[in-house]
Amino acid sequence: MSEIQSDVRILIVDDQSMIRAGFAALLDAQEGLSVVGTAEDGAGIVEVVERTAPDVVLMDIRMPKVNGLEATRLVLDTPGDVPKILMLTTFDADEYVFSALRAGASGFLLKDAAPEELVHAVRVVAAGEALLSPQITRTLISDYVSRPAAPQTSAALQAVLTQRELDVARLVARGHSNAEIATQLFLAEQTVKTHVSRILSKLELRDRVQIVVTAYESGLVTPGEASS
Repeated sequence: MSEIQSDVRILIVDDQSMIRAGFAALLDAQEGLSVVGTAEDGAGIVEVVERTAPDVVLMDIRMPKVNGLEATRLVLDTPGDVPKILMLTTFDADEYVFSALRAGASGFLLKDAAPEELVHAVRVVAAGEALLSPQITRTLISDYVSRPAAPQTSAALQAVLTQRELDVARLVARGHSNAEIATQLFLAEQTVKTHVSRILSKLELRDRVQIVVTAYESGLVTPGEASS
């Protein structure tokens, strides 16, 4: 895993005041974490992000006026450095899951996750890793299973990535960490990190979540392989 970032600045966007207050109290109490602002809606999110300069935005997916999906797109389409987006939902079968990941969210977590899970999720996303809860991962895979067979376009990836990069991409898509990939492929963990960086660069992707999405969309990985 990437080195954990210290002094992580967090913006909380949720339409429920109790959620905002509870998350803020929890996260502010953690060493190296600081809540720099809250918002009750995605409206005006770009201005709020520019003013508070967060590293991570905790974004509720279901909000009035401007929902979390549209707010995520607005934030990530802003020129320059942008924060990581950690999506929050009360529904493990939320129909927005896949759209949010495609929009560039770096993580997805259920609101009823344990406090330590939320803290861990913020740190992981701030460090540049992707995070999907087991429930959300199952939802994502089920979504693919229910879709008509997608055209096999993995040849396009094979034309761009080396064989070793393809191996790493497949394992990333199956949910394995860098350490686990290193063990399976008999590589140093730093070498795996280098391969991941090259995959992101070659495919012009933002983070590991987008590797997962691309691997499934292209047919490089199929749902039945996800738990292998």
